[in-house]
Amino acid sequence: MTRTKRPANARTGPARCGLAAVCLCALTLWLGGLPAQAQAQAQAPSSAAAPVAATGSLQVLHWWTSASERQAINVVVNQLARQDIQWRDVAIPGGAGMGAAKVLKSMVLANRAPEVTQLNGVVFGEWADLGLLLELDNVAVQGNWEKQMFPTVWSLLNNHGHVVAAPLGIHRINSLYYNVAVFKRYNLSPPKTWDEFDQIVKKLQGSGVVPLAQSAEAWQLATLFENLALAESGPAYYRKLFVEMSPAAYLDARMLHILKRLRALAGAMAQPVRERPWTEVARSMVSGEAAMLIMGDWAKGELNAWGMEVDQQFGCAPAPGTGEYHLYSTDTLAMFAGNYAHQPMQETLARLTMSPAVQSEYNRIKGSIPVLRAADPHMDRCARDSWRTFSKGPMWQAPSLVHRMATDDTTKDAIVAEVQRFFMDRSISEEQAQKRLATIARTLSRNRND
Repeated sequence: MTRTKRPANARTGPARCGLAAVCLCALTLWLGGLPAQAQAQAQAPSSAAAPVAATGSLQVLHWWTSASERQAINVVVNQLARQDIQWRDVAIPGGAGMGAAKVLKSMVLANRAPEVTQLNGVVFGEWADLGLLLELDNVAVQGNWEKQMFPTVWSLLNNHGHVVAAPLGIHRINSLYYNVAVFKRYNLSPPKTWDEFDQIVKKLQGSGVVPLAQSAEAWQLATLFENLALAESGPAYYRKLFVEMSPAAYLDARMLHILKRLRALAGAMAQPVRERPWTEVARSMVSGEAAMLIMGDWAKGELNAWGMEVDQQFGCAPAPGTGEYHLYSTDTLAMFAGNYAHQPMQETLARLTMSPAVQSEYNRIKGSIPVLRAADPHMDRCARDSWRTFSKGPMWQAPSLVHRMATDDTTKDAIVAEVQRFFMDRSISEEQAQKRLATIARTLSRNRND
C-alpha cells in the first residue's frame, strides 16, 4: 500500500466526516431501527465498566463470552495491563456477534461509542466510510504488517488505502469434530465426502447416538448452509453466491442440490431441532450424545478449555467435501476515533495484537491460527492443517457469509433468515427457497448499483 509518510504523532483518524451530526444521521439511516433490548443496553452504563484509571483505560465491546474465548482475550488484557492500560469490558453474549452489532450501533447513536470494538469482515468499510474509525497506518508501517501477515488479512484491514483494524487470528469455519470413542466403537472414519457422511448416518441408526449435533439458531443453520455451498463446487461458485450475489448462481442447479442436501441433513439430527447455544451443541458431541459437529474451530478451543484433547476425546477434520479449502473468518479489533484522547493507548493495543507472543498464545487458546505468514511451531494438528490450507492463497479461500467476511450485514441477514425459514418450515419447497434466495440476490445487487 502506497501512502504519504506522516509524522509519528500525526492524528490519523477520520477527516471525511466534518460534523458528528452528519455521521450519526448517516448511521441512523444505515441502522434502520433496533430492538428495545439493544437500545436499553446501549443507554445503560455497562456493568463491567470500571472508573477510568489514572494510568488510562480502554472500553472494549465484544462477544467473546465462552470459557475459551475469555481465556484467549485475557492474553491481550494481561499484556495491555503491563503497559499500564486497563481493559474495561463490555461483553455482549450471542453467537456470531449479532447482538453485539446491534448494541454497538445503539451506543454510537447515543454518542457513547466504545474506544475499541470487535468487528468482523466488510463492516470495517461501513464504519470507516462514516469517518468513525481511527486509522492505524503508523502502527502498521512501523510493525511491517503488510510483509508479516497473510495478504488476504492485510487486504481485509485496508479501507481506501488506510488500515482501520488490528487482527488477532483466523478461524476455519469448515471444521468437523467427532467423538473419538463413538467412532472407535462403531469403526468409523472421518467422512471426506457427503456420501461417506451418509454412510456414517446409516451405521448409527438405531444406536442411540445422534449422528450430527445441530442447533436451530439462524447463524448455526447458515453455517451448515455455507459449508454445503463450499463443498458443492468450490470457492469460485461460493464467491458468486455470497460475494458477487449473482442471481444466476442462485438459480443454478447446484443451489437446488445444496438446499436438498440441507433439508436431508435434518434426518441426521435430534428431533425436534431446537435453538441452542453453540457451546451446548459442542457439549452434546463431546459427551457422546452426538457423533459429529460442524462448527468453526472456536469449538476446538472450547473443548480444550473443558479439559478435552484433540485425538483423545475428540478428533478434527475438514467438513465433508471441503478438505482443500478454507472457509474463513477473522478476529479483529477496530478503534473509534472520538476526540483522539485515547489514540496512544489504542495504538499500543494495536501493536500488541500483532506481537508474535500474543498471536501464538491467543490463537492456541482460541482454536484459531495466527495471521502471520510464518508458521507458529506451537500449533496442534488441527491448526497446522488450517494454516497449510489458508497458506495456499485466495483461490482456495472462501470468506464466511455468516461471519461478515463476504458481504454487508443487510445481505447477510436476509440470506441467513431465509435459510432458517426454509429449514424449519417443511411447507417451503427447495424450488421455492431457491427462487426466494435469487430474488434477494437480485434486489440487493440492484440496490448496490443504484
